[in-house]
Amino acid sequence: MKVLVTGGGGFLGSALTAKLIERGYQVSVLNRRRYPEVEKLGAVSIMADLSDSAKVAEACGGMDAVFHTGARAGFWGSYNDYYSSNVLGTKNVIDGCLKYGVKKLIYTSSPSVAYNAEDAVNIDESAPYPEKYLCYYSRTKAEAERMVMKANGSGGLLTVSLRPHLIWGPGDNHLIPRVIRAAAEKSAAKRLKIVGDGLNKVDITYIDNAVDAHLNAFDALAEGSKTAGSVYFISQGEPVVLWEFINRILLGTGIPPLKNKVPYGFAYFAGAVSELIYSAFMIKSEPRMTRFLAAQLSKSHYFDISRAKNELGYRPKVSTEEGLVKLIDYLKNSGVLNNL
Repeated sequence: MKVLVTGGGGFLGSALTAKLIERGYQVSVLNRRRYPEVEKLGAVSIMADLSDSAKVAEACGGMDAVFHTGARAGFWGSYNDYYSSNVLGTKNVIDGCLKYGVKKLIYTSSPSVAYNAEDAVNIDESAPYPEKYLCYYSRTKAEAERMVMKANGSGGLLTVSLRPHLIWGPGDNHLIPRVIRAAAEKSAAKRLKIVGDGLNKVDITYIDNAVDAHLNAFDALAEGSKTAGSVYFISQGEPVVLWEFINRILLGTGIPPLKNKVPYGFAYFAGAVSELIYSAFMIKSEPRMTRFLAAQLSKSHYFDISRAKNELGYRPKVSTEEGLVKLIDYLKNSGVLNNL
């Protein structure tokens, strides 16, 4: 079995690559640069940008399946940059699959395609796409997801989209460390604050469970199956109070828990003003607050994963409690927080 993983050097992509290699598959990873740690696992590196149609298509040649985890993430940047990576990049992957007769395409989408600046409480896959989005990431991921679903059945290609929410765990050198650094700011003005009442519940997905979901989808994807052309929410299946979860991590790493709060309305307004200023002066760095971020930090968003359980056989094997123990041990011993 020959498999391509786009974004195979990233947090999810590298963990998925390791499991695919454990299965005995021949794995190639497509990234913009080389990742020696992934090559040591036995993966073959292909260096290309997702917007390069010729190189992406060539990378799909000879593959039995493609796991498309690569994307431009974050909550700030130009629409063209997000479109190039997330929409055009996904089109290039689909075109490459069709050109070379790839049988399966497993796409990593995002739950943010299904909600905006409101609470999303236990919603399922029947929830419609919002008419507007607060950030280009969600907008372009939604457009890419539609393309993947539409491509199902074309030229013998079978597709499935997964929406894992807030992937976390050992090996994450970006999301959780970034939150910890913001919470450990020496300046009170810059230090992370609870947005809203601090009681909002969110879904999270431990890295091993996210990988399992992708493998479940790969195994279930077959002609005539319910999986083909479908989309699935993925999570722990047990929502957490976001700020309690963050404070558990902070306490585990020796950092005082967050207590100070700012109202959602204030954070949303500050985000809107920041967006205007950053856009007007073409500032490329991320604002400390945006409308999307204010909503993410203050609103509840968790999902019904019954469909993934029933149709993919997905079960979150690592509990949140077990995952927290592993994460805190990683954070304390990996050196990722040495520069605090």
